[in-house]
Amino acid sequence: MTQKFDVVVIGAGPGGYVAAIKAAQLGLTTACIEKYTDKEGKLALGGTCLNVGCIPSKALLDSSWKFHEAQDGFAIHGISHAGVSMDVPAMVGRKANIVKNLTSGVATLFKANGVTSIQGHGKLLAGKKVEVTKPDGSVEVIEAENVILAPGSRPIDIPPAPVDQKVIVDSTGALEFQSVPKRLGVIGAGVIGLELGSVWSRLGAEVTVLEALDTFLMAADTAVSKEALKTLTKQGLDIKLGARVTGSKVNGEEVVVTYTDANGEQNITFDKLIVAVGRRPVTTDLLAADCGVTLDERGFVHVDDHCATTVPGVYAIGDVVRGMMLAHKASEEGIMVVERIKGHKAQMNYDLIPSVIYTHPEIAWVGKTEQTLKAEGVEVNVGTFPFAASGRAMAANDTGGFVKVIADAKTDRVLGVHVIGPSAAELVQQGAIGMEFGTSAEDLGMMVFSHPTLSEALHEAALAVNGGAIHIANRKKR
Repeated sequence: MTQKFDVVVIGAGPGGYVAAIKAAQLGLTTACIEKYTDKEGKLALGGTCLNVGCIPSKALLDSSWKFHEAQDGFAIHGISHAGVSMDVPAMVGRKANIVKNLTSGVATLFKANGVTSIQGHGKLLAGKKVEVTKPDGSVEVIEAENVILAPGSRPIDIPPAPVDQKVIVDSTGALEFQSVPKRLGVIGAGVIGLELGSVWSRLGAEVTVLEALDTFLMAADTAVSKEALKTLTKQGLDIKLGARVTGSKVNGEEVVVTYTDANGEQNITFDKLIVAVGRRPVTTDLLAADCGVTLDERGFVHVDDHCATTVPGVYAIGDVVRGMMLAHKASEEGIMVVERIKGHKAQMNYDLIPSVIYTHPEIAWVGKTEQTLKAEGVEVNVGTFPFAASGRAMAANDTGGFVKVIADAKTDRVLGVHVIGPSAAELVQQGAIGMEFGTSAEDLGMMVFSHPTLSEALHEAALAVNGGAIHIANRKKR
């Protein structure tokens, strides 16, 4: 007898598993199909984010930063020690345990909420039927009133540097190094490249980042990207802009990379090379030819503003659809879709999705950049506050960076919050909450912020928008 569900979700990443849990909570019979397995061959829920993305990379970032602090940051606090060393396999093992706990936690949540977990490869057929190919090769077809496609994304491969997961690795392979490479190359100065480059640089690797674009962190506010480039370079990352990789040759346990820049063709040798040039949607064998769902010109599933595909009752969310490839975007899209399946008029504010880079200092922003607003002809007032003037940041010996608040010059409504510095992700989220409710810079300035906190920097930046900052000299308005 064919199984039938109210909702079938293909993919158990941060979009898929959240959608499945929400659907079950709303009383819909729900199944979630996932094929990914861990090193032990067991089903591992959570997608790229939990298994080989957001979570494991943050574990390594935190471990490597603690090592860096122990080496170089304790003396100022009066803490002396005879020396520290890093056990890389232990660090990687800790990361693996965190991943295992979280992925097993998703399985527990499925059970607690009544989600049917199905292991295998899901493929959408015509008529909202889903074909599931099991690990043993057997095939089952299940029916659904609604289907949510959430297959996620995978690293982009580039012909000049084919990944072998030995010498040339992608972001997944870079999480598994068992020793610190002496010379590490990174292709791509995006979020993944900067985070992974930072991890191994802190542990002693000589890191060179090759970025084809001439502009660093193009999506970030210019003031933030300039500060980030200066700070990361000072930390030891050799970031080469305008460096387009044209080839590579593996010689034993090293690789010679060829790239071109303003000076012509260059060669550089690395012990390991990370390819981190972006990600692409996973649509391989996802859609039957007659299922009715279409892809756009870039290979993403075509959806409307509410993630509905061209087939009624079929939706797609997360990395497989337009927009930023972010776990929190995928999760909220999943909730929106399920709410709409239940008949609620849920929607997402795509203008207020925060972006975060977990280097140190953290880099985060929400809303529009100053350069974007000026290009659109919007008159703005800008307030900035440096962490160097923050008592809490001084106490923590973490004073790099600043908070920047951008407001409409006519209405005072906050249009962007940009932070580079300690707890940037948390501070930007405070800004996002305010912006969701249409806050003005004056509103933020009138709120009471606890003292001493890093969030006072957001308060002061908001005050500075209108020339009212207390703990820095205000700029004279032109």
